[in-house]
Amino acid sequence: MFTDSHCHINFPELAENMSAIRADMAAAQVTRALVISTTLEKFPEVHGLATQFDNFWATVGVHPDNEGVQEPSLEDLVERAQLPRVVGIGETGLDYFRLGERSVADMAWQRERFRVHIRAAQHTQLPLVIHTRSSSADTLRILKEEGEDGSVGSAGGVFHCFTETAEVARAGLDLGFYISFSGILTFKNAQDLRDVAAFVPLERILIETDSPYLAPAPHRGKTNNPSYVPFVAQQIAHIRGLAVEDVARITSDNFDRLFSAVCP
Repeated sequence: MFTDSHCHINFPELAENMSAIRADMAAAQVTRALVISTTLEKFPEVHGLATQFDNFWATVGVHPDNEGVQEPSLEDLVERAQLPRVVGIGETGLDYFRLGERSVADMAWQRERFRVHIRAAQHTQLPLVIHTRSSSADTLRILKEEGEDGSVGSAGGVFHCFTETAEVARAGLDLGFYISFSGILTFKNAQDLRDVAAFVPLERILIETDSPYLAPAPHRGKTNNPSYVPFVAQQIAHIRGLAVEDVARITSDNFDRLFSAVCP
């Protein structure tokens, strides 16, 4: 029924409780989850979950925030993308939130890493999983420069855990991307984001937990897990005046359409 389109259940706080998490997912009618890669070093864990369980899938990528890890080459990403049950490239993108004493100019390495992921997605024709924080202008600019405009040859993808403005959402939609909402949508101070969720076409919405982070209300502050994704669906149902079952069906259909390698 429900599909968690973005989770990190290979992280230790979840991986060590996998049996309980899967039982909770079943009880909550969360039938599928996409496990997201953040480093090449940990990719075998991500891929291992996807091959061990028939309702998990995997991506391959290196998160923009991760430093001091193996830098992915085009060949690294393409090779791993050919493995069974790998259906996307990422998590990739840009993150300028923690610059510290650095300038945006100092983040050239992040922008080059992003370009490598985009080229891998285009080469494999797998969708991108985009992370953008305090960097939306550069994220959109680089996507356009690399030919991600919805035309033939574009990989497309999803802006995950969306927290940007309606203008950024519109720009992403114009490039052919989907928009995914997390538990942040349920937070009391997130009315601006709920307004964005009211604007995005239903056929372009995904739902996610980004677990173990960002547990939705009424579980805020707890360790998040995929069984909580129905709370995101319930918030969207309230915003859009729909039954939660309809949101589950629509977002799962959208997941199938975007990650067509899941249901070819």
